[in-house]
Amino acid sequence: MAFAGGKLRVVLATWHIPLMQVGRYLTKEALTASIVAAHDLCLSLGILEPRIAVCGLNPHAGEGGLLGSEELSWINPLLQALQIQFTGLLPKTLPADTLFWRHSQGEFDIVVALYHDQGLAPLKLIDFDTSVNITLGLPFIRTSPDHGTAYNIAGKGIASHKSFKNAISLAKKLIN
Repeated sequence: MAFAGGKLRVVLATWHIPLMQVGRYLTKEALTASIVAAHDLCLSLGILEPRIAVCGLNPHAGEGGLLGSEELSWINPLLQALQIQFTGLLPKTLPADTLFWRHSQGEFDIVVALYHDQGLAPLKLIDFDTSVNITLGLPFIRTSPDHGTAYNIAGKGIASHKSFKNAISLAKKLIN
């Protein structure tokens, strides 16, 4: 699952699961697949040398082990190993509380968030009306408006068309 807005691009390493279960589903395989997907999505968008940043799991990306050991024990070593294959991949996680601001300023091409709200809260804050959901791993292109069906405003004449329009434009770009 990936999302693209006017300023931000995000790939999720885990999806719609309770926060308490993130640790169970965030595996080396899931994170690797998300990084590969982020890289491939950037290539599809014409970004030939993508700069990929990965959010830390813990506050302040673990703060050297003070706020959790996952970054030191397996996430950063995995990123360092994958950096050989993906040269634009940063070799360590970054604190999510500042990472998305840096991304919005153009420092990175895409961010891999480790769980749903870590990636989608900043995306929707900045790009709510324009963001697009991209389903990854399918044998065909699938994009859709990110905001969902919006049944609560259906028929009221207040829905924005921007995300739908961007979903079509992005699908056309990905096809080419």
